[in-house]
Amino acid sequence: MSRTLTFRSGGVTCAATHHPAADDRLASGAGRPVVVLAHGLAGTQDSGLAPFAEAFAGAGLDAVTFDYRGFGASGGSPRQAVSIAGQVADLHAAVDAARRLPGVDPERVALWGISLGGGHVVSVAAARHDVVAVISAVPLVDGLAAARLATRHHTSAQLLTSTGRGVVSAVRRRAGRGPAMIPVVAPPGQVGALTLPGAYEDYLSIAGPTWRNEVAADVVMELGTRAPAKDARRLAVPWLVQIADFDNSAPPYASAKAAFAGRAEVRHYPGDHFDLFPGKPCHELAVAHAVAFLRRHLPAPSPSQSHQAAPEPSHV
Repeated sequence: MSRTLTFRSGGVTCAATHHPAADDRLASGAGRPVVVLAHGLAGTQDSGLAPFAEAFAGAGLDAVTFDYRGFGASGGSPRQAVSIAGQVADLHAAVDAARRLPGVDPERVALWGISLGGGHVVSVAAARHDVVAVISAVPLVDGLAAARLATRHHTSAQLLTSTGRGVVSAVRRRAGRGPAMIPVVAPPGQVGALTLPGAYEDYLSIAGPTWRNEVAADVVMELGTRAPAKDARRLAVPWLVQIADFDNSAPPYASAKAAFAGRAEVRHYPGDHFDLFPGKPCHELAVAHAVAFLRRHLPAPSPSQSHQAAPEPSHV
C-alpha cells in the first residue's frame, strides 16, 4: 500500500508518495531497487503517474512520485511557476529521499521521466553516481527545437501573444510581484501553454484533484532555454527513450538525436504526446517496455534470487 512522505529541497517541503515493491524478487542483501518518477509541464503526482508507479512496484521495484515545488501538495511560492533549475534540484532531492527509504538499495536507483521530466532525468542522471538506469518517455530534450515545431502549428498572432504574456510575467517577477498566469492547456486558438488539438481534453483526462489549469506565463522562456540533450553524451548508464512518432509537442527528431548521442535504447509508438499516458492507446505497451527494461538492468546481483526479466514485448 502506498504511503505519503515529504522531503526538503531548497528550503521547501515537497510532497511525495512511496509505492513499495509488491515482492522481493529483485532484492539483494542491500535491499530492493527504486525508481523515482518525474512529471511533465505543470504536472502533479496525482495526475497520471500512479499507474506507472504501480506497474513498477508490481515488478519488484519500489517507486516514488513527487510534486515539484510550487505545484500540487508541495510547498513553495510563487505557485504554479516553472523553474527548470528548481525542478532539477527537486528531482535530486527526491532521489536522496528515495535512497533513504527502508528496504531500498541506495545504489540501485532508476529514474523515469515524462515530457519535461523526461529531460530532467537525463540531467540528473548525468550528474550522479547512484543512478543505474534511466527512462525518458516522450521527452522534451531541446527547447529551441520545440519552439521551432510550435511555429508549424500556431499562427504568428498566437505566438506573439504567448511571448508577450511571458515577457510581462517575467518583468512582474523581477519587480517582486506575482507572475502573470495563463492556462496550462486550452482549446486551439485560445491562449495557453499547450493549445494543440486534443491537448485540453487529454490533459484533463489525467488531471488529479491537486492539479490546476494555470501556469506562470514566463514558462515559455524557461522552456526555450531547456537543453538536456547536451547532457546525453555524459550518460554512462542504460537509457531507454520512448518516442511518440506523431508528437507535436516534444519533437521526435530531437529525442532521436539525443538518444543516438547517449547510446540509448529506443522504442517508437504510433501516437502523439499524450498517448503514452493512462487510458491512451500506447500506454500499456509503453509500460511493458519500461518494466522489462528496468528488470533487465536492475536485477538482484545474487544468482540465488529469482529475478529473470520477462521477455521484451515486440516493437511497435
